[in-house]
Amino acid sequence: MGADPISESPRKVLNSRRLGALVLMFMVFARPISTDAQPAVATPRLCFLTFDPGPLESARSSSFFQRLRAPFFQGLSDLGYVDGKTITIDYLSANGQGERLPDLAAECLRLKANIIVVTTTPAAKAAMNATDTVPIVMFPLGDPVGTGLVASLARPGGNVTGLSFMADGIAAKGLELLKRQFPIFHGCLCSRIS
Repeated sequence: MGADPISESPRKVLNSRRLGALVLMFMVFARPISTDAQPAVATPRLCFLTFDPGPLESARSSSFFQRLRAPFFQGLSDLGYVDGKTITIDYLSANGQGERLPDLAAECLRLKANIIVVTTTPAAKAAMNATDTVPIVMFPLGDPVGTGLVASLARPGGNVTGLSFMADGIAAKGLELLKRQFPIFHGCLCSRIS
């Protein structure tokens, strides 16, 4: 267990500052004199694989995009990932034709994507079939356990992760909490809307 930084002696604080200064000086003087010798850092590449029709520009005007995808891209921007500068984002759309998804997933690998983001269960399955090493991030999907995308929500395993709209037991847990909070509550009737 470390010492409380407030109660540390001034001597220890001074020694840690000296150590920090020495490390900084070492980093400055040990770096190569010529920057030409340093290897170029590869720009990360994200493939956004979707079933939705149209290019990214037209998709950005949809209300679905505004609710779910716009915050994702804003989050990337907030973290310093700017498309074309600090990250390359490839938007691959099946244009509503599910049979194109396996070819598009293979295209993500040809582009050497560092990560694949998927928006539908069929896109996730196509990406899973294409690779078991490149991370696959699901946008909120239905039931990833029931569809075989992950082993369990607690321990997904494999290379697929992300968010889910549904999970086994969540509705039951919600009703249990409701009943605990309001003991007079006895149940509810649900009907599937076609």
